[in-house]
Order: sequence, then structure tokens, then C-alpha cells
Amino acid sequence: MSTRSLHRSLFVQVLVAIAAAALLGYLAPERAAAMRPLGDAFIKLIKMMIAPIVFTTVVVGIAQMGTMKEVGRIGLRALVYFEIVSTLALVIGLVVVTVLKPGSGLGMKPADFDVKEVAAYATASQKLTTTDFVMNIIPNTVVDAFARGEVLQVLLFSVLFGLALLTLGQRMRPLIALIEQVSQALFAIIDMLMRLAPIGAFGGMAFTVGRYGIGSLLSLAKLMGGVYLTCALFVFVVLGVIARAAGFSLWKLLRYIREDILIVAGTASSETVLPRIMRKMEELGCRKSVVGLVVPTGYSFNLDGTAIYMTMAVVFIAQASSVHLTLAQTLSILGVLLLTSKGAAAVTGGGFITLAATLSVIPTVPVAGLALLVGVDRFMSAARALTNLIGNAVATLVIARWDGALDMERAHDVLNGSPADARRSEAVAEATVPQDVFVGASYAANPRRS
Repeated sequence: MSTRSLHRSLFVQVLVAIAAAALLGYLAPERAAAMRPLGDAFIKLIKMMIAPIVFTTVVVGIAQMGTMKEVGRIGLRALVYFEIVSTLALVIGLVVVTVLKPGSGLGMKPADFDVKEVAAYATASQKLTTTDFVMNIIPNTVVDAFARGEVLQVLLFSVLFGLALLTLGQRMRPLIALIEQVSQALFAIIDMLMRLAPIGAFGGMAFTVGRYGIGSLLSLAKLMGGVYLTCALFVFVVLGVIARAAGFSLWKLLRYIREDILIVAGTASSETVLPRIMRKMEELGCRKSVVGLVVPTGYSFNLDGTAIYMTMAVVFIAQASSVHLTLAQTLSILGVLLLTSKGAAAVTGGGFITLAATLSVIPTVPVAGLALLVGVDRFMSAARALTNLIGNAVATLVIARWDGALDMERAHDVLNGSPADARRSEAVAEATVPQDVFVGASYAANPRRS
């Protein structure tokens, strides 16, 4: 790669920005902490695009399917995969935290915790019931769902709208073609916004290092190291085996999404690359209908990194409080986390709230122990977000392969670094989309032809 190409590479730009942010945070903490608006602004710019992109992608994907049965089949396979892999993440997190014992020896007592820091989370957790979770998926109005950017609510409406177009048949072809054109325009906006990714990553990383500092991590270094180690084990062992079984290389996939990985590392949010991951999965050869259903759903229900962190955090607080968990209590924690880790998707600020809800099941473990995690949560959120991102990328490819909706030749070409020209992309798209959709697009362009 030439020097000129390096300067234009988003990967290199983001990498330089993160390094510069870490240096600024070390040398001038106050000035670095003031950079937070840069990271927050970039995240908001991307988040404003998520709802319309999810809507257009899901609607077009479902409307282009052959039958409603196909929608149900993909959805069921996605949920089965998510539940199995999320359970594995919970178990691995439990095993590692039990072996490492990062909280042992701290000898904390309930009186030692700052209850004020976690009071709001404890109060909110009381409302985290199964009924509330289901009700939170249903928006008050369609406009409200889009205005608040609630992915689950937008996804629900998008699925219903797509199913409606599917059942109405051929007369909806012009509308489907129009929505697909809107989708292309939205992704063009994402391309423009991603030019700001180095600035966003700089702001996010500078704030994190400047605000919390490297020294504040020493007391909880063992927990942080355990979380990063567990996430790495999960990605390279569990997801690596799954990827190999599905017929592709995890290492090549990571290289393919390396720019997205750096952006997530800098902003500590996997949502910043959701639109890009959707498009990249399509470029790999996944059918649009599968991408439209699996990726947004995975961002709500396939949070492997979050599952690992929550398991380790609960047991860590128990260890720090010198609370011995029996086998029955440990199994109870696993069972509750299987539900509350999904509930986080429909609850604003769900991380600590779901942790508080889980701790309330084991009265001997103080909910106030969450105060131990407040200072370092930002650092560990990067590990969670990266694991969630990689987990959903792997899930999309696996489910597409399972459903026969993955062009393996195309996937191997792209992962091996072969240039993907526009003609090749169009050929793949035509091979995976029913011909009657193109008739609809033609009709939208020239209705007199029919």
C-alpha cells in the first residue's frame, strides 16, 4: 500500500486517532476529558441513521421473500442460534470468574459502598419484569419508536410492514422498489458520516483515558483482565470453532471488518458500525432478507460480550463482599441472566439495571456492590462492544449458510482480499433476489410499460 493510500485508509486514520487520544489523555487529562463531545456527536450522528436503515433493510428483505414461512424459518433459526451461543458465553464467563476469583480478598461490606451511585439503577431494576420487557417492545406510536431510536420497537414495526407488503403481492412492487432506493440513499449518508469516524474515535478514547486515568484501573485490574481474557477466549475459541464449522475463517473475517473493530474500540459502542456491518454482510454474499432480520435482532438478543460481563460482574461482587454462592444460587444467577441479558435490549441504560435486577434475586449479594464497577465500566464496555460486534457478524454468516442464503464463492473471494467490483456485486444481488422484484422496480420507473 502506498503512502498516499495509507493516508486515505479509514483503518489507519482511526488507529492514529486512538493512539493520539490515549497520549493526550495521559499528558493532559483535563483537556482530553473535554473531548467527549466529539465522540458523543459521532455516536449520535450514526444513531440517527439506525432506525431508518433498519426499517428499509428489514422491509425490503421480507418483502422480497417468497412466503411468510421463509420469514418464520429464518427468525426461528436466528433465535435458536442466539440462545445457544449466549448461554455458552454466560457459562464461560462463570467458569473464568470462578477460577480467577478477581474479587477475593477485597473484604468489602455493604457499609463500604456508595449507595447513591447505584440508587437509580436499583430503583429501575424493580420494573424489569417479563411483562415490562414485552410491553417495551411495543411502541406507543410508530413515530415514537423512530423518534426515540428504539431498535426493537422499530424492528417490530418493520417486520409487520414487510409482512404486509409480502401478503399484498405484486401491486406493492413499486413501493418496494422505492423503499430500496431510499435504503441506498441512507447508506450513502453513512458513507459520508464515516469520514468523521477518526474524530469520533479520538473524542471517545480521549475522554475515557482523561476522565478515569490508567491509575484508577489498578485496584480492579484483575477483573478487567479477566473480562478481556474471557472475551478473547470466547471470540477465538468458541466463535472460531463455529466459523470453521460454517466453512469460513474467523481471522479473515476479523481482517475484513478491522476498520469497524477500531471504531468500536474507540467509541465503546457497537451501534456506531451497525449500518456498515449490515452492508458488509451483504457484500460477503449474505442474502438481504437474512441480513435485515439477523443483524438488528442480534444487536438486541445476541449480546455475547454483555452476557460474559454480566456473569463475571455478579460473581465478582459476591466475591468482593465475601459471599459464598452455593450451586443452587449459581444456577439461579445463570437462569436469571438468560432472561435479564435479553431484557437489557428493551430498557434504556440497561447494563447496570439488568445487573441490579439479577443481584436482587440473591439477597445475600448487596446491590450496592455495583458502585465498585462504575469507575471502570467504560473501559470494560470496549470489550463487551467488540465481542458483540464480532458475535453478530459470525451469527449472520452462520445463519445465512444454514438457510442456504450465503454465496460461499463470493464470501471466500471477499475474505481472501479479491477486489469486489460493481459488476460482481450486481450479479450476486440478481442471483439472490427474485426476478419479480426487478419487474417491480422497472414498473416504478416506467408504469406505462405494464
